[in-house]
Amino acid sequence: MLLSLAVVAPTSAVQSADPDPSKQKKKVDAQVEQLKEDLHETNAQLAAAYTALKTTQGKLPGAQAALSQAQSAAARAENANAVAAQELEVAQANETKAQEELKATSTEISRSREQVAQFAAQIYQDQGFGELDMAMTSTSPQQFADRIALIGTVMDLQSRSIEELATSRASLTAQEDRLSALRADSERAKRKAESTLAAANAARDKASAAKAALDQLAAQQTTQAAAVQSQQAAEKARLAGMQAEQSRLSAVIKARAAEALRRAKIRAEANRKAKAAAAARAAAAAAASRKNRDSGSSKPPASSSSGGPLSPPTTVGWISSEYGMRFHPIFREWRLHSGRDYAAPCGTPLKAAADGVVIESGDRGGYGNRVVIDHGVMGGVSLATTYNHMESIKVWGGRVKRGQTVGYVGTTGNSTGCHEHFEVYEDGEFTDPRNYL
Repeated sequence: MLLSLAVVAPTSAVQSADPDPSKQKKKVDAQVEQLKEDLHETNAQLAAAYTALKTTQGKLPGAQAALSQAQSAAARAENANAVAAQELEVAQANETKAQEELKATSTEISRSREQVAQFAAQIYQDQGFGELDMAMTSTSPQQFADRIALIGTVMDLQSRSIEELATSRASLTAQEDRLSALRADSERAKRKAESTLAAANAARDKASAAKAALDQLAAQQTTQAAAVQSQQAAEKARLAGMQAEQSRLSAVIKARAAEALRRAKIRAEANRKAKAAAAARAAAAAAASRKNRDSGSSKPPASSSSGGPLSPPTTVGWISSEYGMRFHPIFREWRLHSGRDYAAPCGTPLKAAADGVVIESGDRGGYGNRVVIDHGVMGGVSLATTYNHMESIKVWGGRVKRGQTVGYVGTTGNSTGCHEHFEVYEDGEFTDPRNYL
């Protein structure tokens, strides 16, 4: 069953993400390292494509959160800019109104100054007696009274003009002070508007960059998902080939195990008969002569089985994976990890686990360069060992001794790094190597 890959679009809901980028990176890095461990015996191209995909998917929540934060900041900055622009508009309107009022006051002062100047000029020309002369030259009491009343009215108007001039001058000073204050307000509002506009532009740029980063991650995910899909069919074929190789080798080892057990039974039966014959001869000799009762005894032949435990193929590096069921993260299924993995540098010598016969050597597809050794019957069971993914092979047949170099650690076949995949067959079936090490 092929893996179904869902591409997360940029508009999808923001997943929960740690706000600390360094913590988010550590989390993604840990997930990637776990993936590498799970995929260490998967085809390198598929493993790389899948790891890249999961890395990108791990970054998406953080990118989506960054975009959301940037968009919120941009919205706040734009609102602040709108408020500042409105405040600037009000301040400029107040300044314009104050300028108009100042202009009107200046006009009024100019008019009052002209009236006072005319009054002063008239007094100067008349030497201060113009109104009195006009009253004294009246020809009748009524005319005199009328002229006195007129003179009073003129004097009132002149006094009012002088008072208005003084008031206007005071008002002008106040308006000039107010205009200065309003101009300062306008300058502050202008600077604030410019600052908020710059902040809004920066926030929009940051939001655009976050959106571009998210879009780029989404595009990468789409490309990487396609790469994984394209590699899956080839990986399925490779895995099928490895399973076929497992079945073939198991059949070969089972046949050899059956033959070895058959021969072991024959040898055991021969040994039993030899022991019985020796016992009979000893009894006969004892009956003939006590002195020679032991003359017919014989030592039974030694068993051909070594009977000892297996040695590990290398003591360099560390155990990176034990025998057992593993969940494949790409194909979403449980599979048997049929051996024990030793992580060691490429080129590290690999040793035979026990005495035996090399029955196969060569390139075995997903297993890479492989050597298979039949150790014969040990402890009542037939044992065989395999050494896989080797960089190079040193033995191509014949007998080998325990501890003899059979090849060197490599990363051939389905492998993503230097390691030795060591398998043990018990009567032709996989078994946990730890049972015999």
